[in-house]
Amino acid sequence: MWIDFDERGGALKVCRTLHRETGGRLVAGDTKTYAGTRKIVLPPSTVELLRERKCKSFSPWIFHDPLRPEAPMNPDSAYRQLKKFLTEAGLPDIRFHDLRHTFATHALAGGVDAKTLAGILGHTKASFTLDTYTHTTGDMQRRAADIVGGFLTDYLGEEMKPWQNAGSGETAASA
Repeated sequence: MWIDFDERGGALKVCRTLHRETGGRLVAGDTKTYAGTRKIVLPPSTVELLRERKCKSFSPWIFHDPLRPEAPMNPDSAYRQLKKFLTEAGLPDIRFHDLRHTFATHALAGGVDAKTLAGILGHTKASFTLDTYTHTTGDMQRRAADIVGGFLTDYLGEEMKPWQNAGSGETAASA
């Protein structure tokens, strides 16, 4: 909701979820866990887009039902819209949750630490975030190999030479 958007601080408070009651009515409720209630610092470009949207808004909801502005947008409508965009763009069929997986993987690959990412995603443990929402990429593995290789060279110095030469067909004794 707009009351959860902190324009000056550039953040959004996540403090509720939407669920469907028996009979189909959407109701706002608490997050699944205490870690689900959180504040997310937004990129400046997103803050600006939300500022512009807020100026034109006449609803308490950031994303409202177009026919009933006093009500939130139905998550099913957002899902159908995603499917429509993907089809029109000729992109593979994905779920909304796949966007979360992709975000987590790219955030880690870009250098966001696991604890911070867990907080953004609303997880109580960074290990859950790492186990569930991330996938290693070739770039991540190469960067890890470079870090380990640099550490070994720094630590072992010239003593690395026999091992390096042994791998190229020479024996450690001939080095």
